[in-house]
Amino acid sequence: MSDLSYLSAGDLSSVGTPTLWAVTIVGVLVLLVLDFLVTRRPHEVSMREAIGWSAFYIALPLAFGGWIWSRFGSQQGVEYLTGYLVEKSLSVDNLFVFMLLLAAFAVPAVLAQRVLLYGIAGALVLRAIFIALGAAALQTLDFAFLLFGLILIATAVKLLRDAVSGHEQEVDINKMRSVKLLRKVMPVVDEYHGTRLTIRQAGRRALTPFALVVVAVLATDIVFAVDSVPAVYGITEDPYLVFATNAFALLGLRALYFVLHAALSRLVHLSYGLAIILAFIGVKLGLHWAHGIWAGVPEIPTLASLGVIIGVLVVVTLTSLRATRNAPPGEKEIVVERH
Repeated sequence: MSDLSYLSAGDLSSVGTPTLWAVTIVGVLVLLVLDFLVTRRPHEVSMREAIGWSAFYIALPLAFGGWIWSRFGSQQGVEYLTGYLVEKSLSVDNLFVFMLLLAAFAVPAVLAQRVLLYGIAGALVLRAIFIALGAAALQTLDFAFLLFGLILIATAVKLLRDAVSGHEQEVDINKMRSVKLLRKVMPVVDEYHGTRLTIRQAGRRALTPFALVVVAVLATDIVFAVDSVPAVYGITEDPYLVFATNAFALLGLRALYFVLHAALSRLVHLSYGLAIILAFIGVKLGLHWAHGIWAGVPEIPTLASLGVIIGVLVVVTLTSLRATRNAPPGEKEIVVERH
C-alpha cells in the first residue's frame, strides 16, 4: 500500500481521505442531476447522442484511473482498473435484464431512458449500502473473505445453471413479487402517462405502468448488488476504490443501453463468462482468507486477475458473435407481454 494511503477505521487501508470521499460523492450527485436534466423532456435517444454520452462516461473513469495510478501508485491503479472492468462487465448483464423488463412492460421508447435512470440511481444507493456493510464485515469478521467467496461461487453456479437451461433470458412480470405486491396495494391503469408514477382515476389514486417498471428495475438492482459488491472486494479491499468503480460503471449505463441495445441479444455466452469470472474471484477470495491463516497458501495477484478477466470477456464475446452471426438481432430475447 502506498505511503499516501489513508488508514480508515479498523484495519482497512484506503486512499479515500474524507476530502476525496466528499469530492467524489458530490461529483457523482452532479452527474446524476445532469442526467435527470438531460432526460427531463422524454425523447427517443439517437445513436449519435448515445455514443457521445457513452464516450464521455468511458473517458471519465479511465482518466480518473490514470489519476489514481499517478497519485497513489501502480498497485492502486491496477486494482481500480480491474475492479472497474469487473463492474462494467456485470453492468452489461444488468443492462440485458433491463432490456427484457422494458420490453415486457412495453415501455414507450421516449420513456426508456428515464426508467434506466431511476434504475441507475437506485443501484447507486444500494451499492453504497452494500459497500458499507461489506467494509464493516471485513473489519469485524475473520471469515468475511471466505463468506464473500462462497457467495460469488454460489452466484456463479446459478448463472451457469440458468445459462444452460436458458432461464436467464426469461422475464415474467406477472410472477414478480414486487409487481404482485403493488397490484394488491393500489389499482393499476393500463396506459402510460408520461413519467408520472400515479394518476387520479375515478376519485382515487392509481399507479401507472411506469411505476411498476421502475419498481421492477429497482428490485433487480438488489439482486445485482449482492454479487457485484463482493466481486469487487475480491479485487481490492479499499472501500473508496470499491465505491468509485461501482459508481463509474453504473453512471454510463443509460447511454450504453442505447448503444448496445441491438448487440445485447447477441451476447449469448455472456452469462458463461460472468459465471467463470465470479467463480474465479470467489476462489481468489478463498485463497486470500486461507493465506491469512496458513502463510504457505498462494494468493492470486491482481495483475493476473486482470489478465484472466480480459481473456474471458474476449473469448465469450468472440464465441457469442460467432454463434449468432446468422441470427437477426433480438431473436434470442424471450419476454412475457404485459397484461
